[in-house]
Amino acid sequence: MEGFDASYRLKGEFSILHVSAHSCMLLLVSDDLSVVTIARVIMKHLPKFPEERQKAILARLTNSGRVVALELAREFATSEDTIRRDLRELAKAGLCQRTYGGAILNSPASGTFTERQNLAHERKVRLARTAVGLIKPGQLVFLDSGTTNLEIARALPANLKATVATNAPNIALAAMSSPEISVIAIGGMINRLTSSAVGSWAVRDVETVTIDLCFLGVCALSSDSGLRGFHLEDVEFKKTLLARSNVTAAAVTSDKLETSAPFQIAGLNLIDHLILEASVDAKMLKRFKKPGLSVHRSSKT
Repeated sequence: MEGFDASYRLKGEFSILHVSAHSCMLLLVSDDLSVVTIARVIMKHLPKFPEERQKAILARLTNSGRVVALELAREFATSEDTIRRDLRELAKAGLCQRTYGGAILNSPASGTFTERQNLAHERKVRLARTAVGLIKPGQLVFLDSGTTNLEIARALPANLKATVATNAPNIALAAMSSPEISVIAIGGMINRLTSSAVGSWAVRDVETVTIDLCFLGVCALSSDSGLRGFHLEDVEFKKTLLARSNVTAAAVTSDKLETSAPFQIAGLNLIDHLILEASVDAKMLKRFKKPGLSVHRSSKT
């Protein structure tokens, strides 16, 4: 049901009723039975049980990526404490991450590299085409582990003379297909989940390199808490990359926007370039427009 506002003039005063799919709000209740009747009908359709509310909240999270407890309390004609309990239950079930005043979705990118490699493949290819436009001849570019960064390696122009360093063997192999690209492989024990070298050996290797441009792999991205990851050692390695990089970029698919993962990599203030999909709407795009951060959008095709 679409939301609407109805006004009724009674004895020189207005009774105003706002009705939406999930809520009703009487700003001034009077003796007008038609107003009260409409409100009662709508109230019957509001979720009464926790399971119903939580299902509706999860649907809202899925659609917008985040919810605010105060707004939900108004929507469902209940208290903020009730909504906070609902959010705690959803977080306990692993369906969202609590934030100050609300919640955001957990990132869907928790699977292994192999599991994620073929997901949203064409969208990652389009992000990669935009990302390579940031690379200048002669630069030392670090491609962190990640399925989108693998597509960046595959999209490198054949005539580009540059050096690519990476901690991911599959990215190193892809970069070597470009004849003018020199490749530096960062060593160490390969993590099967991320298909990359992490840990003290990899950190030691990367600390010897000065990086002109780094493309970080990202599991989740929030306008409030920045870039986040699922694996602690991988996140610590990414922090070292940030410290060694003059310019840092991240190419992120839309399903990771306004989602969360357990460990923070960096705030948005430490990122120089963010490459997003063309389908990101204006409201979402506005959340990520921060001072000093250049936001780029991929092509639609």
